[in-house]
Parts: sequence; structure tokens; C-alpha cells
Amino acid sequence: MTELDALVGDWLTLPDVAERLDIGIMKVRGMVHDGQLIAVRRGDRNILSVPAGLLGAEGLLPELPGTVTVLADAGYEGEDALRWLFTPDDSITGGSPIGALHAGHKTEVRRRAQALAI
Repeated sequence: MTELDALVGDWLTLPDVAERLDIGIMKVRGMVHDGQLIAVRRGDRNILSVPAGLLGAEGLLPELPGTVTVLADAGYEGEDALRWLFTPDDSITGGSPIGALHAGHKTEVRRRAQALAI
């Protein structure tokens, strides 16, 4: 198990994401390509996977696409962005940036993400 696997916990394949969001697989691939969703290759078979925590009860976390853009602007993409989102941090509401997004604190998360670029 990698460090990222330990941080993230549950992963979904792109077909699993498509099923949970009730959309086609090509739409999910488009979301990854457009930076609305982060997916990384994992495991022995090198399967493109998405952390289950990037989805909420209603589907894709609405705060995620903008947050992914801010992280990319700060130089964090792919595994680096996921590592930052899922790393425990007691100083943020929710205990981690992804926890804060689930709790509705996108402004705090994005402010911290912007500070990464400095």
C-alpha cells in the first residue's frame, strides 16, 4: 500500500464513478480531462482511479472543480493534489482539506491552496 492509498482509503474506477453519478464513462473521462475531477493510475494493472471522497451524497462535490483549479495554479496536480487534499490537518475544519470541503468550507480550503503557490 502506498502513502496515497493510506491517505485516501476508498477508490473508485472510472466506470464506478460513472455509475455513481449516473452518467456515461466518456463524460467522466471528460471531467478528468477538464480538471473537474482528479484521477490517478494505481495498482499492478495501472487502473485510472478516483478517490471516493471526491464524491458526495449528491454526486461530485460542487466545490471540487474550482478547488482543483486553484491547486493546479499552485502547481499541485494529480497525486500531489490528492495528497494535499487528504492529508490530515487539525488546524482546518473537518480535519483535512477534503473534510473541510465536505463540511462546506471551500473558502478556507481555497485560501490555503492559494498560499501554496507563494
